Amino acid sequence: MDKLTALSLSIGVLAGVATFLAVGPLSGVFFIWAATIAWAAYFFLGASKEALVNTIVCGIFGVLMAWITALMLTEVNADQFPGFSASAAIIVAVVVLFMCLAANIPQLATIPASVLGYSSTFAYLLQTPDTLTKDVLLGVALTNPLVVISLSIVIGTYFGQFSAQLAAKWTKG
Repeated sequence: MDKLTALSLSIGVLAGVATFLAVGPLSGVFFIWAATIAWAAYFFLGASKEALVNTIVCGIFGVLMAWITALMLTEVNADQFPGFSASAAIIVAVVVLFMCLAANIPQLATIPASVLGYSSTFAYLLQTPDTLTKDVLLGVALTNPLVVISLSIVIGTYFGQFSAQLAAKWTKG
């Protein structure tokens, strides 16, 4: 089988499996959109062992940075100067600056994966009612974005690796 057909078939089959998990037995703790973002990042970064490690490590680092941002946002008093919008902008700017500067550490050098983890975390927090609270952020539960988004990134990255391996097997046959 040619490479594109094999890869398309493996991604299609595994996307079906991932969707089943996300809307079935892992619903609410495995988010298909976060997983497919990590899956795509794995391929974008080269579909190698290094890509696997960088997607997971930097993706989870981005989740951690977003989690810290979210905790800081829960402390903002909207009635005090400079107001919520300006305070949120300043907090995000400082944390994202730190996240990008952390790329000086070789293990955190894959900034795009960190940004994808950061963005996925805020997608979850802003789309899911009542999650941008201290109780959720500091709770030991499957609603905490440190857990659910990190889990989705890890699973999605491995789905990327499995789809590449399956396509390689089918291409050789």
